[in-house]
Amino acid sequence: MRRSRTRPPGRPLAAAVAVGAVLGLVAAPSATPSPATEPVAATAENTATVFYYTKTKNWDRYHLHYAPDGGSWSTVPGVAMESACTDWVKKTVALGTADGLLATFNNGSGTWDNNSGKNYALGTGALTVKDGVVAHSDPCAGAGAEDPDPVPGDGNRATVYYSTRTLGWSTANLHYQPAGGSWTTVPGVGMRAACAGWWKKDVDLGTSTSMRAAFNNGNGVWDNNGGADYTLPAGVTTVTDRTVTEDADDPCADEVPDTQAPTVPTRVTAQADGVSVVLTWEPSTDDTGVTRYQVTRTGGTRGDAVTDVGSTVLSDANLEERTAYTYTVRAVDAAGNISPASAAARATTGTRPPTPAAGTPLGTDPRKDPIYFVLTARFNDGDSSNNRGGSQHEKSGNAAHDDPMFRGDFKGLVDKLGYIKGLGFSAVWITPVVLNRSDYDHHGYHGWDFYQVDPRLESAGASYQDLINAAHAKGMKIYQDVVYNHSSRWGAKGLFTPTVYGVRDAQWSWYYDEKQPGFAYDGLTVDPKSGKSYYNGDLWSTAEPTGNTCVNWGRPTGGKSPEGYTLYNCQWPSPTSGMFPKALYHDCWIGNWEGEDSRSCWLHEDLADFDTENAQVQNYLIGAYNKYIDMGVDGFRVDTAVHIPRTTWNRRFLPAIQERVAQRHGAEAARNFFVFGEVAAFVNDKWNRGSVNHSAQFYTWKERKEYSADDEKAALEMYDYEQRQGTGNQPTSANAFLDGNTYRAPDHSRFSGMNVIDMRMHMNFGDASNAFHNGKDSDDSYNDATYNVVYVDSHDYGPNKSSERYTGGTDAWAENMSLMWTFRGIPTLYYGSEIEFQKGKKIDCGPSCPLATTGRAYYGDHVAGTVTTSDFSRVDSATGAVATTLQQPLVKHVQRLNQIRRAVPALQMGQYSTSGISGDMAFKRRYTAGGTDSFALVTVSGGATFTGVPNGTYRDAVTGDVRTVSNGTLTVAAPGKGNLRVYVLNGTGKIGTDGPYLK
Repeated sequence: MRRSRTRPPGRPLAAAVAVGAVLGLVAAPSATPSPATEPVAATAENTATVFYYTKTKNWDRYHLHYAPDGGSWSTVPGVAMESACTDWVKKTVALGTADGLLATFNNGSGTWDNNSGKNYALGTGALTVKDGVVAHSDPCAGAGAEDPDPVPGDGNRATVYYSTRTLGWSTANLHYQPAGGSWTTVPGVGMRAACAGWWKKDVDLGTSTSMRAAFNNGNGVWDNNGGADYTLPAGVTTVTDRTVTEDADDPCADEVPDTQAPTVPTRVTAQADGVSVVLTWEPSTDDTGVTRYQVTRTGGTRGDAVTDVGSTVLSDANLEERTAYTYTVRAVDAAGNISPASAAARATTGTRPPTPAAGTPLGTDPRKDPIYFVLTARFNDGDSSNNRGGSQHEKSGNAAHDDPMFRGDFKGLVDKLGYIKGLGFSAVWITPVVLNRSDYDHHGYHGWDFYQVDPRLESAGASYQDLINAAHAKGMKIYQDVVYNHSSRWGAKGLFTPTVYGVRDAQWSWYYDEKQPGFAYDGLTVDPKSGKSYYNGDLWSTAEPTGNTCVNWGRPTGGKSPEGYTLYNCQWPSPTSGMFPKALYHDCWIGNWEGEDSRSCWLHEDLADFDTENAQVQNYLIGAYNKYIDMGVDGFRVDTAVHIPRTTWNRRFLPAIQERVAQRHGAEAARNFFVFGEVAAFVNDKWNRGSVNHSAQFYTWKERKEYSADDEKAALEMYDYEQRQGTGNQPTSANAFLDGNTYRAPDHSRFSGMNVIDMRMHMNFGDASNAFHNGKDSDDSYNDATYNVVYVDSHDYGPNKSSERYTGGTDAWAENMSLMWTFRGIPTLYYGSEIEFQKGKKIDCGPSCPLATTGRAYYGDHVAGTVTTSDFSRVDSATGAVATTLQQPLVKHVQRLNQIRRAVPALQMGQYSTSGISGDMAFKRRYTAGGTDSFALVTVSGGATFTGVPNGTYRDAVTGDVRTVSNGTLTVAAPGKGNLRVYVLNGTGKIGTDGPYLK
């Protein structure tokens, strides 16, 4: 149940708190009662026993300030809590007929923990609140008192140790059934922390000698041994990463208690932006590892606030205007040892900016949403006043075509959301939105100020926030392209921007603009002296700057420019000049694209490579992308993901994303916040030239072992370890596959948090059959291939690393689409492919040719006019050029494919199998969850025979044909190239109307 969160009168609003990262879900155990079962209806006198973790707060007193659902708040500071067991206090409160409560905690003297102003939403029974994470558990069960667990009686005993070292759980419950007995009530009985990463529970089995068991974190995340439950005997047993060891030694017996606190966080800085403060610090060190940080904020009229955060950056939003705040940070390790407070950092807020209300992610399963990918600056022009051509406008030939590189904008995209919805797409992937700076940056991958939206994309009433809100109003998601690997060649504003050598002599005065004090580059505003929007007066200096590290500053290189001008050292950013600090940027050019240097060197002269293993860089990027999470985007497409080590993603960036989404928008939104990475592998191999570290599927997994606490060392250790393990010793998963005809509960416990673009299918889409067979050949090596993003071509490449937009023909396009929309994965279409826009044209040639002649040409002329849509794939009316576009054969094809896919859950989220099936591109898919059970038999282009399938009535979603299967066999004739058949068990029949291919 979703609870409304209101502010109790007289209670302070706290700073942002990092809710624990949402873990990959595993299915509930096949027990009775099932954890999925609804709780028993509330009785007349419900109670809640609230346990609060004290070790990392260390307050003198603890109060619970609460309001039963629908009731009034207690009088501030609330009711005093009592000692429960080591590191825990508790309070039992009567709720009457309410089935939950809102709660906050304080020390009775003005310091509050109220979940970042959202309050804690709690239910009934035993509940824990530990460092911002809520769970259903009794952490003190059996602590110095008679064991309260329900047991059959005196008899055999089982001592169970459970490891959460790789899970990140803040609590653990044991849900069990003695052989021949009954299951405990969900979520089971609370386990006690035994030592770092281990939980313990003693169980009286009575006369039984074993029990069935499953474990959970008290928050709906289960480990039930892949749906089989665990069988645990009497005696001492350990369970770690689904491995059961009987007659085990006590894993904590020889462990020396961790009493050493982490080092004090250093370089704590606070920077105000309006009524928000971004706080960053250097990571602390610890003998066992820092798990989180505790931030204390003082100042303002709302009281002090204590916030727990897992990364080294905190964006503290919605503060009071023109108010001074002070922050200190303490580090916490897994044992709860806490460092002394850091030196204080101070910041004073300004005025509240007039911005649209922040959005909220739609928060639904991303597999339901086919994706339409646009280069925002090239899609549709809604406001010509923000068009900009840049320094290459003439040279590129764009000026001759009256086609500035920055032409499309958010207003133009908002205006055409109806067109995209009319095609049937419910997610839009847009290119990076941050302020760019280079000579040719329309694509957005040359980020300069990661905290500012590029003004060349915004208009009055059409800000980025307005776009997000407009999409959500239509039931459509926004996936933002993000770059963590590199900045522009001019660095990153707010982190480091290099100063280059320049002299405004007769040769170079045209290039080096006169410095304008107070003038700030934003890509849009025209410098009044130079008349340029691409002003560079802030980038250069003739005098050698203080602290210069660039070698041979200002000396002639001996070379000449194409114009014959003298070239000087330090005149142009490069990684080997010494211009960039080694702590923040890497200082080499890439050599081996499948080697370790691919993560630590520049890819191109326009892409200055961040040292992403540096905490200052991590803080900068996490803080920047928190801004866009707060705005309500629905996911991130991650550019150049392969050029950052998996350890850095898994340790820093992915948890930070999850924390921020959960904190701002809730656990369900975090669970469905869609992160998909570009792990470019332009080969047809399952593993990219045998290099596991550079293969797409590698990034979908958690680490398999612990590495150095130092991120840079850890990256090298991981690279070496995994390369030695080789391709034959990598994790495998059955999450994409049916078990016969049965949907299996997926196991996402080892999921990293990043899904990927299906590069292997992309490379093989010159022929749909090749794409299909190559794709399924790799699916056991992804954590869950049903989340793979699948496309034919993009803004980078066509199939087989072609540099042209796909030109296989309309029939082949239709066949590719039919496969993408019915096979596992999320179908994605690059803008204009629905009319074979710019087919065969070179995708990108930089400023050496006009954009109008490339695959990145302006599309707005094809969607000019008006479109009215009442639902996905349903266009009510259209006028002008867009009406003609909507009549094109592939448009009709993709509209109906989207209708069919949207109506059949098996095609969206189902697992698949080709077992017992004859035919080339033929498969069966099933999705089972809650009250949904969707089963479909699919064949693309060719005929197929399906054997061993469930008997019953099947209806084809394409033709409406009805077949009754009584012997487990269904044979389908070939429908023709680009066509398909989708026989759905107990389906509704034909979906949509016949088109040029689906008929």
